[in-house]
Amino acid sequence: MDITLDQIQSLEAITAEGSFSAAARALNKARTAVSYDIQKLETALGILLFDRSGHRAVLTSEGRGILEEGRLLLARANGLETLAARYREGWEPRMQVVIDGILPMDPIMKVLKTLADEGVPTQITTRIEFLAGVQTRFEREGAEIMLVKDFHKSSGLSAVPLKRQESLLLAAPGHPLIRDAGGKRWSKADLREHIQLTVQDSSNRKDSLDAYLFGGNRVYYLSDFFTKRKALMMELGFGWMPYHMVEEELKTGELCEVPYSGESRYDFTPFLVYPTERPPGRTGNRFLELLKEYFPEGIVPPSL
Repeated sequence: MDITLDQIQSLEAITAEGSFSAAARALNKARTAVSYDIQKLETALGILLFDRSGHRAVLTSEGRGILEEGRLLLARANGLETLAARYREGWEPRMQVVIDGILPMDPIMKVLKTLADEGVPTQITTRIEFLAGVQTRFEREGAEIMLVKDFHKSSGLSAVPLKRQESLLLAAPGHPLIRDAGGKRWSKADLREHIQLTVQDSSNRKDSLDAYLFGGNRVYYLSDFFTKRKALMMELGFGWMPYHMVEEELKTGELCEVPYSGESRYDFTPFLVYPTERPPGRTGNRFLELLKEYFPEGIVPPSL
């Protein structure tokens, strides 16, 4: 079927302007050219768009239906032109971001909302992974950006540090490590006697990046940190949690810091990582700019 946008534009202009002559003037075309557009369109579709029996040509019911669909085509064509212009301005067509599930999601969602509110034309997709699974998906799918706690560094990756975050070793107040502490600080051997809760590495790599397992015989691997927090509050075991996910529970006493003779806290610096050979474009740079603005300093107050 040989249908052109010029033909649809002529159909729309005739309806909007009220006549073939007025449409020709609006389109800066000869009247014969507008008439030819309509004849070609009617031939291609095999229907009459105008009733020409009266003094003036009037849209048929079929013509009205074609006009409605044609207006959608014109709008999509205009949208394509606008989108192409945005791409010429340096906005990426697509951007995939792989996010480490230990990181605070609120600022990341705020960044995505701001980009949407600003009308950024890039199609952005996000994926949540854990531990080595972040880098595995990032590399496997050729993603543009990963936001990650730990990763295997290489010359092919460039990294921008974000604000520091902190994790704490926690248990519920009714758990023996809290309930029976009585001022005692537990050793690593003591901790190994209890169930440790951790989040499952979402990769199949053997060189997992989880360096904070105590090596006990009972380790429960959970799907995410929200499930882990609930398990901690149910006194199922003890484990590490990022401060930003348990700030309220620490204030209310629903979770407590385990008195461990080693370090019961550790801080880490997350990174925004991208392939050195594919640096961020306009969208990626705006993403990073907003992320630096919104990302919180997740360090536990000394008074806790």
